[in-house]
Amino acid sequence: MPRFILYIINPISGTRTKKDLQAFIEKSTAERKIAFEITHSVPGGDYRFLEPLIREKQVTDIVIAGGDGTVNQVIGSLMHLPVNFGIIPCGSGNGLAYTAGIPKNPAAALDLIFRGTPKPTDGFFVNDTFACMLTGLGFDAKVAHDFAQQPTRGLSTYVKQIFRNFFSAKAWPFYIKLADQELNIPAYFISIANSNQFGNNFRIAPQASLRDGLLDIVIVTDQSKTSFILNTIKQITGRNKLVSGTLPVNKKGIIYFRTDRLFIENTGLAPMHIDGDPAPTPVSLDIRIHPLCFNLIEP
Repeated sequence: MPRFILYIINPISGTRTKKDLQAFIEKSTAERKIAFEITHSVPGGDYRFLEPLIREKQVTDIVIAGGDGTVNQVIGSLMHLPVNFGIIPCGSGNGLAYTAGIPKNPAAALDLIFRGTPKPTDGFFVNDTFACMLTGLGFDAKVAHDFAQQPTRGLSTYVKQIFRNFFSAKAWPFYIKLADQELNIPAYFISIANSNQFGNNFRIAPQASLRDGLLDIVIVTDQSKTSFILNTIKQITGRNKLVSGTLPVNKKGIIYFRTDRLFIENTGLAPMHIDGDPAPTPVSLDIRIHPLCFNLIEP
């Protein structure tokens, strides 16, 4: 079946202009004699309106030029269709793309779209909301909420929000239920990770896999700010071991484990983000893996 690529470009993601990128996409795809169409991202993030076009044009690939939020919305809306998804990373973090080994350079990323391999990839649900990369509760979500309010995007703006929030950061109370264990634990943040990172190669879950049918859970427990920094460095450098079996209780540090499902009672109403975008804060979260639910074009 001949390829037909539908490109979805987010014109305001990240910091670079998309005008030249669109022209480059048009030229490169035409040179390869691949049929294509280009559209832009939409407010609200519901892309089900594209289904008639996808069926009429017999679209084989949907390529998203944007950040993790746009990737989440497009895949979440259209993963039930028999298409492959590709990414040209244009966001501030690009966590899913970098976990998958998709290059940051737009020309290299587009070349991968043409020659790469579609691979079945996990997603997960937070209650009824789809996530493809990482969901966070607490400190990192507070940073995401503040970042979304800034007039400028990019890594430098994100880093500024981290420092502004660090000294006022606090631990929130959480109740966590697994298949064989329950625990009450105060934590600065909890990361539920399908990808291995927040973005920009900041690997909060260094052993995470996109297709193992499991979520990597990282709980940064209540501790001194100095320990917070030191233990986070230990985590991102891969020196904090995965816990197998019973989780430790009252641990001052970081608890790192895997599961395919967990329930969280967010009794302190810690803020939440889903794939880097601010999300409403729920009291109860039912988090479950959705194995191999979409095909991602990778090296």
